Amino acid sequence: MPNRIFQNVIQQLRESTGRTVGIIDSDGTVVACDDHSLEGMVWGNMVEPINDAEGSVVTMGGRSFKALDSWGSQFDYAGFIEGEDAEAQALCSVAVVAMNGAKQSYEEKHDKGTFLKNVISDNILLGDIYVRAKELHLICEAFWAVLLVRKGEDEYIEQTELVDAIQARFPARQTDFVLPVNDNDVAIIKQVPEEMEDRYLDNMARELQTTLDRELELKVVVGIGTVVNNIRELARSYKEAQLAIEVGKVFETERTIVNYENLGIGRLIYQLPTTLCEMFLNEVFKKTPIDSLDYETLFTINKFFENNLNVSETARKLFVHRNTLVYRLEKIKKLTGLDLREFDDAITFKVALMVKKYLVSRGIVD
Repeated sequence: MPNRIFQNVIQQLRESTGRTVGIIDSDGTVVACDDHSLEGMVWGNMVEPINDAEGSVVTMGGRSFKALDSWGSQFDYAGFIEGEDAEAQALCSVAVVAMNGAKQSYEEKHDKGTFLKNVISDNILLGDIYVRAKELHLICEAFWAVLLVRKGEDEYIEQTELVDAIQARFPARQTDFVLPVNDNDVAIIKQVPEEMEDRYLDNMARELQTTLDRELELKVVVGIGTVVNNIRELARSYKEAQLAIEVGKVFETERTIVNYENLGIGRLIYQLPTTLCEMFLNEVFKKTPIDSLDYETLFTINKFFENNLNVSETARKLFVHRNTLVYRLEKIKKLTGLDLREFDDAITFKVALMVKKYLVSRGIVD
């Protein structure tokens, strides 16, 4: 970030306070100051105390320091003002407010992360995307994908710590962007190779999960959007990654990596009106409501589906005689009018079970 964005603010603060005002970067280098003789000096001993202060004012060496707003746990820039007295500390806090404003204004115009966050949030006009991308030297017509990392609501970890851990896995700052979205979600925008190996993104997500589990003891769910061939389509990939997590929460409760491309019929059901879903259940189960089927019956049905409608294999997995399973299937046919050994009836029943799950997730039925 060029020092000229701070220089005007620093000069005004100098005129108002009569004290030397400046700013250092994350290495402790003075990048802007009204006393130009200090510019370029390195105060590395200040870096750790400022990071440890977590946004509070730090006094050392006759100056007061305070970090500017940052996405990570490590500060990017910190403002300083001459003096360690109470007035200097108060003036330092005021100075940082002004510097944050200048920094934010610059980021909105020039920072890649802020730009991409606006793209996935549909916060920028399509016509402006090409102009901004060119200014930021981002390739528009490249292959991009969005992965959304969501931590559980009962996982107690600072968002900045999660962002830093993910960023360490995606160090290519020109093609990988790690952006906090809200308290629970972090979006990863990645430029991917044109020729990708099978399950390239799934494998990447699995490696990330392993790392977070090992380093932070953190369990996360990762949603994967489709690969798009233009930066302007990133908003769609982001929405797909969100939908993948939401649909997976209903139909794929055991999976912690959910790819939008593999959602299958669950994606269709999730987007249907609930009134239509209720009508479907009532039409399919005219004889016996699905709620009246007991646990053992539903368990048998699910096992039968898991084993691709194979009677012998299902009986073996259930530890029952083949004839016992046939008897149970005949009982289900009498109750529901659906013969699960017939492909069409099995499909109808499978879809009905998924529709029921969806309605339960929406609180429509118990």
